[in-house]
Order: sequence, then structure tokens, then C-alpha cells
Amino acid sequence: MKNLFVALMTVVAVGMAGLSMAAVEKGMITLKAGDKINVCGCGAGCPCETMSRKEGKCTCNKDLVKATVTKVEEGKVIVMVNGKEQAFKTTGKFQCACGPKCDCDTISQKPGKCACGKALEEVK
Repeated sequence: MKNLFVALMTVVAVGMAGLSMAAVEKGMITLKAGDKINVCGCGAGCPCETMSRKEGKCTCNKDLVKATVTKVEEGKVIVMVNGKEQAFKTTGKFQCACGPKCDCDTISQKPGKCACGKALEEVK
């Protein structure tokens, strides 16, 4: 019975790790209205559209600013940044390369460094 329990827990753990890796591999970040996120503070028209769950710098090398998700739409989120709404894509061309245990979930439309300080990798 104990061996069956251990085997089932191993299957669950491996499955969950696989789900995490799949999300990272796709360069997607999943958000809902009310979530707090850190985004590039350059304003509308900024080409990097960097988002991260952690504080840090965006790929423009400016500080990420705290924002609140106000609306989720197909392929994008609307966030409140400094009192103004701004749209960000939820799928990045680049993502954090830290792997499945990384919790920064940094994505960007431009290459650079993630909030963890590691290089972003191109999403394939």
C-alpha cells in the first residue's frame, strides 16, 4: 500500500512539473482581474511590454512598476499603471530561462534580462 502511495505521488509531482514547464515553454503568463503584476512603466507604445511577478528591471533597463490587472481579454491583459490603463500581451516572444522552479514568470517582446537577472530566452 505504501509503495502504491509513493508511486501515485511521484506521478502527480512529475505531472505538475510537466505542466509548469509547458507554461514556461509557451512564454505565457496567466493572470486574472485583480492580480498584482510588475510591468514596464515606459507607457503605451513601448515595444518591450515586459511583465513579471517579481520586481526588477524591464528589457528597456527601466524599473518595472507595480500594476493591477483590470481586465483580461484574448491574448492580452489591461493593467492600471500610474492611474492609466495599458494593454500588455500575455504571450511573450522571450521568457525567463530559470526553468520550472522559477517564480518570476518574466515575459517580454524584446530580448534582455528577466527580473531574476538571468537572460531571457526566445520562445520557440
